[in-house]
Amino acid sequence: MSDTILRMRDITKTFPGVKALQDVNLSVRRGEIHAICGENGAGKSTLMKVLSGVYPHGSYDGEITFEGAECRFSGIRDSEERGIVIIHQELALAPQLSIAENIFLGNEQSTRGLIDWNRTNHAAGQLLERVGLRENPVTPIVDLGVGKQQLVEIAKALSKRVRLLILDEPTAALNEDDSAHLLDLLRGLRDEGITCVIISHKLNEVMAIADRVTILRDGRTISTLDQAVEGEVTEAKIISGMVGRDLDHRFPPHESHVGEEVLRIEDWTVHSPTQHGRVVVRNANLSLRRGEIVGLAGLMGAGRTELAMSVFGRSYGIGISGRIIKDGKEIRLRSVRDAIRHGIAYATEDRKRYGLNLIEDIKRNISAAALGKLAKRGWVDENEEYKVAGDFRTSLNIKAPSVLSVTGKLSGGNQQKVVLSKWIFTNPDVLILDEPTRGIDVGAKYEIYTIINRLADEGKAILVISSELPELLGLCDRIYALSAGRITGEVPRAEATQESLMTLMTKGTE
Repeated sequence: MSDTILRMRDITKTFPGVKALQDVNLSVRRGEIHAICGENGAGKSTLMKVLSGVYPHGSYDGEITFEGAECRFSGIRDSEERGIVIIHQELALAPQLSIAENIFLGNEQSTRGLIDWNRTNHAAGQLLERVGLRENPVTPIVDLGVGKQQLVEIAKALSKRVRLLILDEPTAALNEDDSAHLLDLLRGLRDEGITCVIISHKLNEVMAIADRVTILRDGRTISTLDQAVEGEVTEAKIISGMVGRDLDHRFPPHESHVGEEVLRIEDWTVHSPTQHGRVVVRNANLSLRRGEIVGLAGLMGAGRTELAMSVFGRSYGIGISGRIIKDGKEIRLRSVRDAIRHGIAYATEDRKRYGLNLIEDIKRNISAAALGKLAKRGWVDENEEYKVAGDFRTSLNIKAPSVLSVTGKLSGGNQQKVVLSKWIFTNPDVLILDEPTRGIDVGAKYEIYTIINRLADEGKAILVISSELPELLGLCDRIYALSAGRITGEVPRAEATQESLMTLMTKGTE
């Protein structure tokens, strides 16, 4: 394990106006799983793009040595030929092509210039068996879930005779079962002698799988911790290195001031729009009060997002029945426009696909849901739009050079702040936050929690949907549990535990 397969020395990478990496050093041993941790914007992904040739030699300063030889990659193909393969957080698969076609895309199995499909499918089948994916190689990628697509990406990497596998947030979009399977697969690859570098915000997974951990902060190397040294790798040490301070409390202190009921949902039932006859939410009842943060817990597929979206102007579901009572009066929400007009906002769990226009600037994203507030005689007042966005950039501490910065280039935490800004600008009474801290680091999470507390203090009623039970326990005044589309219980914060919530979340519905 003492043999060093990779050494990156004094890596410096500059973008216009931003020094993303400054004199970063990384040493990876052969056959280990090496984790890289840091806040959003710390430079983790940039460093791996330098290593894999996405940022070619000459666009950065410093030296890369792999297997004892200096490397000057001009592109991804160069690094892959040396056995370095990167799997990005945003999977790069062609959805309409088959598994086998994706695995060998650009590396086709051909005979005399023609693709040999028997050979292709047979080789793909062997790779799928190696990663533990029981699927027919001719199955289209579009028919697979995210967890299986991740395994296809790894099979694709193995087809290139990978010696160093880089995974950027590989479990960010996976459920617990898929995450556990992926981590077991990485342990198996390590046993085969394949070296892995993994970027992850999930510190429990880092603790469980990494042999060593390198911490980056603000584009610099802070330290490398070794699991072989007793007591050296702890969550507290990783967090302290990432944020530059100890986080004795993961959640900011908050004293709730709960007011009158603002929203009540009664006997709410929703049917699936794609599976005929399937009831996704059944007879749900819940209430929200001003100044209160309410949690909604449930396992994957319990119907949490479906419930939220159906309430938000029927943006999900068919055959919806039940009542929504706002400020004591029943309201009918037939569209998203109706929901916004009645003071209800919904921040989606998938900010990149549904929450933001990633090719637009911050200013346009913030104003998008309430352009009417900025319009005069049908024209948007761009000066006022600029001012509004600037105020949110300051008050929510959005880290960007200006409100004209492209949203897609922001870190995950700052993108989430733009999403919150967009919906806060609509001035809602009720704010539904679906997985508000998914894919962001502990430091950015703390900032998001502070913003949520501040909104509650302003009198807004907030519903937080989260897959992380510690998050709900640390943030919410009350927590509802959902199981198979039914509300199975309601627990006040003082009485809630992970065990009691899990009991409700797995409760039968007979």
